[in-house]
Amino acid sequence: MGGVYAAVVVCTALLPCAAESETLESALVEAYRNNPSLNSQRAATRATDENVPQALAGYRPKLTATAIGGEQTLSTTSKVSATPNAVYATITGTNSPISVGGTITQTLYNGFQTANKTRQAESQVLAARSTLRVTEETVLLNAATAYMNVLRDGAILDLQRRNVEVLQEQLRQTRDRFNVGEVTRTDVAQAESRLAAGRSQVLTAEANYKASVATYRQVIGTDPRNLTPGTPVDRFSPHTLPAAVSTATASHPSVTMAQYNVDAATLAVKVAEGQLYPTLSVQGSFTQSWLSTQALSIMNQYNASLLGTLSVPIYQGGAEYSAIRQAKETLGKTRLDLDTARDAVRQNVVQSWGQLDAAKSNIDATTSQVQAAEIALNGVREEARVGQRTTLDVLNAQQELVNARVALVTAQRDRVVASYTLLAAVGGLYPEVLGLRVPVYDAQVHYTQVRDSWAGVRIPDGR
Repeated sequence: MGGVYAAVVVCTALLPCAAESETLESALVEAYRNNPSLNSQRAATRATDENVPQALAGYRPKLTATAIGGEQTLSTTSKVSATPNAVYATITGTNSPISVGGTITQTLYNGFQTANKTRQAESQVLAARSTLRVTEETVLLNAATAYMNVLRDGAILDLQRRNVEVLQEQLRQTRDRFNVGEVTRTDVAQAESRLAAGRSQVLTAEANYKASVATYRQVIGTDPRNLTPGTPVDRFSPHTLPAAVSTATASHPSVTMAQYNVDAATLAVKVAEGQLYPTLSVQGSFTQSWLSTQALSIMNQYNASLLGTLSVPIYQGGAEYSAIRQAKETLGKTRLDLDTARDAVRQNVVQSWGQLDAAKSNIDATTSQVQAAEIALNGVREEARVGQRTTLDVLNAQQELVNARVALVTAQRDRVVASYTLLAAVGGLYPEVLGLRVPVYDAQVHYTQVRDSWAGVRIPDGR
């Protein structure tokens, strides 16, 4: 059986062989473009970008315009004389007061909270990009696994169907030999039993294949069609285990994400501490009024001011101190999370490396197993013809050959998937590394578009 047996049987027996073939690379391209989990994380990354202009808003002035207008009735009674016989005067009238004004406020100093919030937001953006990288790796690995699972389960289904055909022929021959007295009724029963078991295995294989096709549709977004063999990607991974561990612990996106989270938590402590610092701001305002709301005798009034405000916090109930302590505990947690991420990456690399080595060796072993099982089956059949073997011996040899072929198909699938798993564990399962022909999503583009935006509610894609 050749190394591409799994792919060949899928095309010839299960899938309509369309003129256009699907390759593992094209399936990865479809997943990179259309996978909803990946697109969702891209949207989450774009949402995180908005934290930066929100933080930068602390550097910018705040403008407020006001306007007042309407109908008003006033009645004022005043004492004209303070003599024992006091005289009172009452003024009553209706007017339509109008007032317009504006206020501009600029913060000059707030304990460096704005600067620290901006740096914190930038660290959050970088952490979100690392999270996106993790999602990209997960989606591409899931796509490669789903692709190879369809090949494997389709090949196994074809093997089980062929096995049923062989068992049917074996049962026919056994019945013919029983009719001429060469074998007993027991031999016929054994052949019938093995055929029934083979049909049951076909049903199980069909269920597994349908499940793999459904998973393929979920991850990649299209139905599998005329799948071609997948190839390993060992060439993109480090050639030694120590080099793989070193690369992963230094640059795996889950590690860099944890590092940026530490940076963000460190700046969160500084932001919280900034609440204990004085705040200095300047405010300018003006008001132009016609027909006062306070007196009928005032016809026009104008007021303008430019005032500075210095606010020094003394004690606000202790909430600010609690916030600082809380931020420090969160910082300690993120540092522990960084250690956890490195340990998890290291463990994943070692495990993936071992699985890849085992998969490589398993292919050699199962190939030899298939060759030996084929020779054994041919020999048992020849010996059975001259009466040196029983029907059960033939059936057992046939089953051993089927099992060996299934093991080989599984080993071929495991070999490819293990290479992708190791590349993901190292932190290199990206379209750029694989050379996929697809435009690579660049998170920097959206960040640049919104970072210095002062106004507007439409996002860069026009919505």
